[in-house]
Amino acid sequence: MPFLRFKGVEKALLKEIAPALIDEFSHIAAIPKEIVKIELLSIEQITDTPPSLEIFMFQREKEKHDALASRLYSLLSEHGYKNIHIFFVMLTHSLYYKEGSPLTEIPSLKQSVTS
Repeated sequence: MPFLRFKGVEKALLKEIAPALIDEFSHIAAIPKEIVKIELLSIEQITDTPPSLEIFMFQREKEKHDALASRLYSLLSEHGYKNIHIFFVMLTHSLYYKEGSPLTEIPSLKQSVTS
């Protein structure tokens, strides 16, 4: 957690830039790199849709969301994805279940240092 889910992005490129995406995301969100997950979704387009990045994560300050979207857009636009749509899907930690139990805390760098 969080999940960065890409649609309409080339697999080879995504694998190439994944380390940079993870570094930037974890730095801005102040979370351990190990918990950032990247997925490429296979979809069948019915109508013309742009490439997109769906970010499933726990709520942060708006400034952090703005910074994440801006930096990830910069990385993707440098590789030709200038029309990519980026949006966040907010999750609630009490409704996020790991091993059948709801999370009691949102993961952060501070927690991973003490663990």
